[in-house]
Amino acid sequence: MLNTVIIGTGNLAFQLANVFYETEEIHVTQICGRAPSLPSGFYSDIDYCSTYEALLEADVYVIAVSDSAIASVVKQLPFQDRLVVHTAGAVSMEVLEGQNRKGVFYPLQSFSKNTTTTFTNIPICVEAFQPKDHELLIKLANYISNSVYTIDSQQRLALHTAAVFVNNFTNHLYQIGCEICEQHNLPFEVLKPIILETAHKIANTSPKEVQTGPAKRGDTDTLKKHINSITDKKHLEIYNLLTQHILSQHGKNIL
Repeated sequence: MLNTVIIGTGNLAFQLANVFYETEEIHVTQICGRAPSLPSGFYSDIDYCSTYEALLEADVYVIAVSDSAIASVVKQLPFQDRLVVHTAGAVSMEVLEGQNRKGVFYPLQSFSKNTTTTFTNIPICVEAFQPKDHELLIKLANYISNSVYTIDSQQRLALHTAAVFVNNFTNHLYQIGCEICEQHNLPFEVLKPIILETAHKIANTSPKEVQTGPAKRGDTDTLKKHINSITDKKHLEIYNLLTQHILSQHGKNIL
């Protein structure tokens, strides 16, 4: 059984603590946070501490805090030669400087405390400096996920950047679509089936192959109608930028 200590009590720490707790091969030895007692929602029988000096011994210490706080946590750890990993997508493994062994355990997903997360299909990206630590992280990841990857810090940053495009930016485009619907007294729910259909298509086909729409077709008349109908300048800028990019991707130059 792998003994784990989770440092942090935020969204990811919460979800990791739950999935580790519910996995027979993993023991949550302790959770460490800033609050004086274990926050509500966590399994109440997990040992809790609010000072680094009280940290118990474990096989791996998982730092699940904000990116900007990782370095500060590392500097305060009162031990050495133990495996310490962070969970950030855009932070190099080198931030874990000091006397401990270092690695990364990065679940590629958005997390919140108010939803139940199933880790089985969530990609877990691992990195470690020492081969034995890499093996341990692979084992830990395989206990909770069927999708485990070994990637280095540079690749992980690229993956995190790509995730911003397909997740954060896409969600922002949903918001723009919602605003346009509201402007014309239309329910955003009308768009949900086409959103889900596109997500379903790219499960087995490349995004470029499933691209549809007036820009892909080179439909000048429809593009101009859209452009003339958009009243928000920021929306128009985004529409034109994405349209031009789709046109260039598919060998068209009509605007």
